[in-house]
Amino acid sequence: MQYILGISCFYHDSAACLLADGVIVAAAQQERFSRIKHDPAFPADAIRYCLAEAGISVSDLSAVVFYDKPLLKFERLLETYLAHVPRGFRSFLAAMPVWLKEKLYLKTVLRRELRTLAKLDSKAKLPRLLFSQHHQAHAASAFYPSPYQQAAVICLDGVGEWATSTIWHGDGNSLTPLFELQFPHSLGLLYSAFTYYCGFKVNSGEYKLMGLAPYGEPRFVDTIYRELIDVKADGSFALNMAYFGYPVGSRMTSRKFEQLFGAPPLSPDATPGQLYLDLASSVQQVTEEIVLKIARHAHQLTGERKLCLAGGVALNCVANGRLLREGPFTDIWIQPAAGDAGGALGAAMLAWHQYYQQPRTADEHHDKMQGSYLGPAYSDAEICQLLDSQQIPYQQLSDDMLYHSTAGLLAAGQVVGWFQGRMEFGPRALGNRSILGDARSASMQSILNLKIKQRESFRPFAPAVLAEHASEYFDLSVASPYMLLVAKVNPELCISLPPEARGLAQLAQQRSSLPAITHIDYSARVQTVSKQGNPGFYHLLQTFNELTATPLLINTSFNVRGEPPVCSPADALQGFLATDMDYLVLGNCLLSKTEQQPAQLAAARLRSFIAD
Repeated sequence: MQYILGISCFYHDSAACLLADGVIVAAAQQERFSRIKHDPAFPADAIRYCLAEAGISVSDLSAVVFYDKPLLKFERLLETYLAHVPRGFRSFLAAMPVWLKEKLYLKTVLRRELRTLAKLDSKAKLPRLLFSQHHQAHAASAFYPSPYQQAAVICLDGVGEWATSTIWHGDGNSLTPLFELQFPHSLGLLYSAFTYYCGFKVNSGEYKLMGLAPYGEPRFVDTIYRELIDVKADGSFALNMAYFGYPVGSRMTSRKFEQLFGAPPLSPDATPGQLYLDLASSVQQVTEEIVLKIARHAHQLTGERKLCLAGGVALNCVANGRLLREGPFTDIWIQPAAGDAGGALGAAMLAWHQYYQQPRTADEHHDKMQGSYLGPAYSDAEICQLLDSQQIPYQQLSDDMLYHSTAGLLAAGQVVGWFQGRMEFGPRALGNRSILGDARSASMQSILNLKIKQRESFRPFAPAVLAEHASEYFDLSVASPYMLLVAKVNPELCISLPPEARGLAQLAQQRSSLPAITHIDYSARVQTVSKQGNPGFYHLLQTFNELTATPLLINTSFNVRGEPPVCSPADALQGFLATDMDYLVLGNCLLSKTEQQPAQLAAARLRSFIAD
């Protein structure tokens, strides 16, 4: 058995992935163990989990593969600073010590970390250490696990070493680069600049900007094309860098950007006014149009009818939905961990198929991601031991009683934390680390946002729907198991609102018979659930459908604001006790909030407050 460990770290969303003879054994983000959102640190805990899942040690690995080439990144850093002298001198001084002490000597750092993790002395032999390029890892993560034997591959993100946008041709076990745009011209960084300007955090708030966009009007589209970006017919583009500060500064946008739009960047946590709503709408439309142009060019270059996507921009599910509807490709597959975490998986698979020259055969009916359920699982015995040790009241139920009871609670308007099986790899909750609610409830969106998720009230929630019923509710003709496609809610379910009912003041308007998952533009980010993909979650949805004649539920990640999704039963218990969640299902154990001791609830809320 040949084991390969892929690692991504030291920038954001560090992760580890383990392959055994090319098959994914385990993959997880470090944040889930450290409880630090977007943790960039060396993923020691994620690696320990991956090795434990396979029952091996570091010495059993054939290779460890890093998802980036640090010398190329350092070259870009130096060239960028030299091109802007004397601007950015403070930023340069802040960056250099980290590079000169650690990042330039990444081989030494990685070997030291691996020896520490494995408790080996300095003379012990370590596995072969390999490096991929950043976009090469993204492309590998998109193509190799996909169900396609041949496909066009597009990778769009902020920046790797130099590349920001690339097109590849995947064929069997080969990946051939065909097109590349380089820093500072980046679609991901353009979107991040507007994310920053609208008051959200870069590298984590982009999905908030996407959710905000439908509340505005795209009245700045022409301004963006005229002043900020020059786009060619093939999707290549150049940004007007006079409006941006990110190459050498601590700000994403320049003073000229502020003058163009007549206002300063929005303060974090401030309520966006109409200007910022309209800017969000405008950059979203521009992003979609550029993605479509790049896709058409990829189709022309490759002649393929199937497309694979990765990179942070591939998490823009609104653009993905439009690409599916309007683009030249008949089939699209998106890596569920499309951001930097997925680079760990891509780096490992790249080594297997290219360094070790192992063949690849795709199954057009199934991808190789195993539903992205690649994280740790916990037994009922472990769960009961935790609950008993803390004197937590619970009921242990049979499978049938568990599904029937949970479906009944959801139908009665209760909010349920749902913790089952292996944790998901990637940013989406797919039914194993989820908070669930009834999509028919007009008040459920505000309840979940304000009382449980503790986040902005405008944020929409996604539906999880039985795959065979998806087309009855959504304009969606393909599977969407990873919640990476936005589709319109079918018109017969919708309630017409006047054109002026678009701003944040209209949050409470009931837009469809499924108000809790219908966004203001009558769209929804859909997860289709199949019996094969997740039998337990499918069973719950099926039971809920039998009770309510509605085969879908709200499915949102099991976390509160500022925290990553839960990993362990202890994480889930803390989240349950610290919020207004009504019930928690841990494996086959059902917990009711009303049965918990007031002192435990108060202590959990205090811990949550301190952590925040």
